[in-house]
Amino acid sequence: MSVIKPARDNTQYLEYHLRLLRDFVQQAQQQPPFVLDECETEHTEFIERLERLCRSSKQDNFLFEGQEVLSRVVAAYPHLMPLLHRDLLWFFGGDCLHYMPDDEIARFQALDERRHEAAAKGETFSYESERAKLFGLH
Repeated sequence: MSVIKPARDNTQYLEYHLRLLRDFVQQAQQQPPFVLDECETEHTEFIERLERLCRSSKQDNFLFEGQEVLSRVVAAYPHLMPLLHRDLLWFFGGDCLHYMPDDEIARFQALDERRHEAAAKGETFSYESERAKLFGLH
């Protein structure tokens, strides 16, 4: 379970989303066209780009690159959308928000507000637990 502590600079929040991203990459690699014996260069380059994204969280352009890659999933690989964690669309933001309905955006906004309020008060915050409550998963 991810627990965000203000002094930790949201490291666990980032790790939670990186774990979701790595899960997505692993699942996507098992889907066509990536599993085809003669996978076109365009597709192998896309998977390589996804893999690089998982390793580039400290880069200045990480969020922008994530927006571009996830937008490419929507445009070129719509069959992968059921595998893509909705949290990643919120996390990367920007153009990715166009693929989320308003009510879902509102729930993620409320979750972020709770996270920031806890940080401001110096309280421990369990992102995954609060997310489950807010999204009715408990």
